[in-house]
Amino acid sequence: MSTFLYGANLRANGIRQHYLRYGGASGDRSARDVVVVLPGITSPAITWGFVGERFGAHFDTYVLDIRGRGLSEAHDELDYSLDAQAADAIAFAAALGLERYALVGHSMGARIAIRAARSAPAGLTRLVLIDPPVSGPGRRAYPAQLPWYVDSIRLCRDGAGLEAMRAYCPSWTDEQLALRAEWLHTCSERAVRESFAAFQTDDIQADLPAIEVPMLLMAAQRGDVVRDDDIREIRRLNPRVDAVRVADAGHMIPWDNEAGFYQAFGSFLGVPLS
Repeated sequence: MSTFLYGANLRANGIRQHYLRYGGASGDRSARDVVVVLPGITSPAITWGFVGERFGAHFDTYVLDIRGRGLSEAHDELDYSLDAQAADAIAFAAALGLERYALVGHSMGARIAIRAARSAPAGLTRLVLIDPPVSGPGRRAYPAQLPWYVDSIRLCRDGAGLEAMRAYCPSWTDEQLALRAEWLHTCSERAVRESFAAFQTDDIQADLPAIEVPMLLMAAQRGDVVRDDDIREIRRLNPRVDAVRVADAGHMIPWDNEAGFYQAFGSFLGVPLS
């Protein structure tokens, strides 16, 4: 049975934010922290729907369209900085009146979660950081290249289908490719360019010592986004970080090894997902 409840919009931090809700707060879920999922740089909320379905069996879950993606606000004058995205997440939780919530961020979404947590927002209880880019000033570059994102967005904007996406994500299923082809055109090219550039200019490591909630760092076995020395540095900067590496997975962990992805959470969110 599906745990999807509805999609909706609200106004928070001065913009329209769109989200998908799974599970609700009934039964045992009402005593657990709400989960807010922050997807990556070109991942509208709908592409994380399969994760929302699983989370919804255990938690009241919201999957957010980051500004400039999916059905959230996007326009030429919008601020696409990490600070603005972090403020969105905090304002989103406040607008919903969430008293206790966890942020689960993937890639760019993990960087947003770190920046949001730095200010110790009311109600935030824990973070899950899924393969966050550790690039920044004076650090090695993020291993992906900007044309990979921009070229695929343009193809989908022109009406390309799943076969065009196969060249970009050859290990994905037809269903996964079709969903990406359907929704990728909703990602603002300007938003993606500015977020990608910020991978090299924002220093998220400097935010880590200020974070006072428990954190789970989930790293992919492949992709070279988070190396073992990165894990050691992150744990040195904040001893509250637990770390786990997911075997048989690249950067898009739940697409590559969905079972391993859920198993990696353990009981960090209160109950096991696997």
